[in-house]
Amino acid sequence: MCLRPEVCRHRKDMVIKMNIILLSGGSGKRLWPLSNDIRSKQFIKIFKTQDGEFESMVQRVYSQIREVDPGATVTIATSKSQVSSIHNQLGEEASVCVEPCRRDTFPAIALASAYLRDVLGIGEEEPVVVCPVDPYVERDYFEAVKKLSDLAAKGESNLALLGMEPTYPSEKYGYVIPEEKSEVSRVVTFREKPDVSTAQEYIRQGALWNGGVFAYRLGYMLLKAAELIDFTDYQDLLSRYDSLTRISFDYAVAEKESDIQVMRFQGKWKDLGTWNTLTEAMEDPCIGKAILNEKCRNVHVVNELDVPVLCMGLKDVVVSASAEGILVSDKEQSSHIKPFVDKISQQVMFADKSWGSFLVLDVEDESMTIKVTLKQGNRMNYHSHERRDEVWTVISGCGQAILDGKEQVIRAGDVVRMNAGCRHTVIARTELRLIEVQLGRDINVHDKIKYDMP
Repeated sequence: MCLRPEVCRHRKDMVIKMNIILLSGGSGKRLWPLSNDIRSKQFIKIFKTQDGEFESMVQRVYSQIREVDPGATVTIATSKSQVSSIHNQLGEEASVCVEPCRRDTFPAIALASAYLRDVLGIGEEEPVVVCPVDPYVERDYFEAVKKLSDLAAKGESNLALLGMEPTYPSEKYGYVIPEEKSEVSRVVTFREKPDVSTAQEYIRQGALWNGGVFAYRLGYMLLKAAELIDFTDYQDLLSRYDSLTRISFDYAVAEKESDIQVMRFQGKWKDLGTWNTLTEAMEDPCIGKAILNEKCRNVHVVNELDVPVLCMGLKDVVVSASAEGILVSDKEQSSHIKPFVDKISQQVMFADKSWGSFLVLDVEDESMTIKVTLKQGNRMNYHSHERRDEVWTVISGCGQAILDGKEQVIRAGDVVRMNAGCRHTVIARTELRLIEVQLGRDINVHDKIKYDMP
């Protein structure tokens, strides 16, 4: 599917904006207790900005893309559970392609590619770059991504990869073996995650880490998707998404494609997937209320609780405290956390929502107490519950409650009661904080019916 020569010559003189798909998935259990099924690692705010505030991986990556290409079309491919967190941190204008269920990277990329064409109106001749949402990188990474996008636009290959210059013989990454050691080269083959000695041999041959960054012309990917999945357009693919086979992009496309180029990247690139690697990127040893005595060495604390954490005489340790639990671990051992977290059965205690956030304060057999914070100008969905009553006590701010279509102004100190079946919502005129008490024998997240606003 090469572009016509006259089209290619025309495009060389054009300024081509980036179309980027950011893959956002995973439950992030390796960063428990800050991450859960809703709040994955990319939403944890640990990176200090120039104004002293903290931002998350997704906020950092999003702003870096905008610095390199302010006009870039950025679409985040994600699951339903992460949409609220994305809108909370990036705003409602963020473009999101929602997977109805998890089907691995190839179906996700196919769906996002159809979304670009059929919803956003991106032309099939346009270049598209797919990146993970959570790399720890600097501006030069996205400058390289822009060059990769331009390379794909030329149509000299079907796929263009960004290969990371390896710094050690890692067993964590797959390897891309190029024909030559130039900045851009044809790809000879892919190699799966090897043992250390094999990785050393790959590096000797000039192999690069596969960092999961690749570019293509939109029409190419839609053609590949149509070959493997019988669908007509985005809505058709969306309606049948749960029946698709789980398969990665590497297996479905990359390893079968013979026409591939790779571009070398030698800048900073880290996968912050464990506490050990995440703390390496922290500017300060402590986030939140924490005290380290002078005997502590290589100790990091991330504390989201409103109580102090005191560490004395510790070495090579990470401490993390949140409403979900408390972790105290040797840094090297922290990478082995997942099987232990898998055994922990607990409901989500904290989550960002598009309208604000909630924090579970207390859980009893027939009640649940939650602190709710709504951002100014935001509101909850207009909804009801069949099996529980609710009571709101306003702590601060002011807003407007709507109960069965009737409006009332609410301020600090006001108490509002909703019996089961009552349709209700609240609109925050200022930042609004309230305590929500849920009362009933069967309290669960599925007991919710949504309605159009009256």
